[in-house]
Amino acid sequence: MSQRDQDRRIDYIEFPTSDVGRSRAFYENVFGWNFQNWGPDYSSFEDGRLSGGLRKSATTAAETPLVVIYAIDLAAAEASVRAHGGVITEPVFSFPGGRRFHFRDPAGHILAVWSDVGE
Repeated sequence: MSQRDQDRRIDYIEFPTSDVGRSRAFYENVFGWNFQNWGPDYSSFEDGRLSGGLRKSATTAAETPLVVIYAIDLAAAEASVRAHGGVITEPVFSFPGGRRFHFRDPAGHILAVWSDVGE
């Protein structure tokens, strides 16, 4: 799928966990997901249809999975989120593979938008 086909679509889901290794073993054994470790606090997965990650977090009881949307133009996506009532909860930051920001939608859901363009 081209970048244009992926633009503004759900691309990734991230699960908070207090124990990345235990969660990884669970999803590997139960669903057969393939994982790649990115240090002790992060492991990404592919399930055959969707990609995602397990992120170490001390507050997992209060967190829900993070839905991540891909955007070719990260700045334009951020401006649109703000213009339509969204609130930026984490400003743009870099990570291996790109940059992203987190926001709260008008209903209170936390999501993220990422891009690998213009790193």
